[in-house]
Amino acid sequence: MRAARSAVRAPETAVPEKPSHRGNKSSLPSKPCATCGRPMSWRRAWARCWDEVRHCSDACRARRGRSAAPGPAAPSGGGR
Repeated sequence: MRAARSAVRAPETAVPEKPSHRGNKSSLPSKPCATCGRPMSWRRAWARCWDEVRHCSDACRARRGRSAAPGPAAPSGGGR
């Protein structure tokens, strides 16, 4: 038969762990989208160009010259 293991553990060292971003998105940097104003958080794909990122999506980038709030199209006035 095997001997029971001792319940005494070695003392843990006081080495701080590296901040992990896996599953902890609240610690990532964020900034508002220039078009819609929604907060967008850092993505690995933007690591090298984070300072240049201004829009949260391709849709906002395409809409940047237009009004910020999408709405119904104005009537043309020529209908019957």
